[in-house]
Amino acid sequence: MTIAYGPSFILLFLKICQESIATCFSRIYKSNGYLKVSCNGGLNQMRAAICDMVTIARHLNLTLVIPELDKTSFWADPSDFGDIFNVNHFINSLRDEVKIIKALPKKFSSKIRTEPFTMPPVSWSSEKYYLKQILPLVRKHKVIHFNRTDARLANNGLPLRLQKLRCRINYEGLRFTPEIEALGDKLISILRRSGFFVVLHLRYEMDMLSFSGCTHGCSDKETEELTRMRYAFPWWKEKEIVSEKKRLEGLCPLTPEETALVLRALGFTRDSLIYIASGEIYGGERRMAALRASYPKIVRKEMLLSAEELRPFQNHSTQMAALDYLVSVASDVFVPTYDGNMAKVVEGHRRYAGFRGTIVLDRREIVELLDLLQNGKLSWDQFSTAVKEVHKNRMGQPTLRKVIPGRPKEEDYFYANPQECTGPSRISSIESREFDI
Repeated sequence: MTIAYGPSFILLFLKICQESIATCFSRIYKSNGYLKVSCNGGLNQMRAAICDMVTIARHLNLTLVIPELDKTSFWADPSDFGDIFNVNHFINSLRDEVKIIKALPKKFSSKIRTEPFTMPPVSWSSEKYYLKQILPLVRKHKVIHFNRTDARLANNGLPLRLQKLRCRINYEGLRFTPEIEALGDKLISILRRSGFFVVLHLRYEMDMLSFSGCTHGCSDKETEELTRMRYAFPWWKEKEIVSEKKRLEGLCPLTPEETALVLRALGFTRDSLIYIASGEIYGGERRMAALRASYPKIVRKEMLLSAEELRPFQNHSTQMAALDYLVSVASDVFVPTYDGNMAKVVEGHRRYAGFRGTIVLDRREIVELLDLLQNGKLSWDQFSTAVKEVHKNRMGQPTLRKVIPGRPKEEDYFYANPQECTGPSRISSIESREFDI
């Protein structure tokens, strides 16, 4: 007997599937066990880690428990996954790939049971490591808990299906909460009214300077304060740092004063609207003076939104960072002054969204040119020409990731350039584009 489905049934089915077609087509498989993960780091480090953990769960046929977020890092943000990301969308949009649950079944969470087997996976591991080393542990213990998740999956050498899955999770599965998305949309709308706008990720906060040991332009008192802070955090392993040596190697974030000169050299005019995506700048308005003098139209979210609108997000640094993330992805140009996690993940998102202009600063070359300028060995015109020449191929154009076998920390980061997800057809159609500032 043949059953005929009328138009009303089809419409009802499509309505049920409206949010994601995956909702109606769950993947049927026998779970090999449960994976719990505790992410470490800031918002974007955790974001990349979540994508890796879902990918690992899919590869091993594991049921993933909604990830726990870091509450003990420098920012001490008490936010849970559901305070930042849309939980239901995360679960439903990936349902055809992996089963994700909000909590372990009661039989595993009872207080009378021992804690789950806990370990940090080996960094930069291939899918074979998880199949050969981790899957047997899951089968033995039923539940495994990864207590560190940063950079636990290799950048390169993974099957194409896994690389594409990492992208799907990042760009489709991970949405911020409706409240964060709505306020981010309002920020973008306000900025768009003025036309062209630039996001400057000015990574000149106290924690970054202390962690990196970069104190160029700081007073002796500030240098002492930053050094004390570095010693106060035992998990910041590097203690004795020679700031100027590190700066000359291009390993320090640009100062606000240096940033002003570089933006001018690149051709950003005085009337450019610049949105600052960052936490509190170390040294406050004193250190921002030169940048504001060059670019009076500098704004932050606190200047564009009311205190009432921002109140629910206050004292939640990751939620505030999520607002900056949305604006950064949407901007006409994105300029990070340091290649940290946010800079890399936003760069990759902008590549995925159509190779939007991103100026990846070559800090080593910039510092050398800045010192020549300030020592009178270069004129302004020579400096500006040299800065533009250095960056002509660092504007977010299509490019291949740098692969360095055996040295994963030095190769290009997958999430900064997810080339497997942009495709040769997209690259060939865009690679001749001019990126105007």
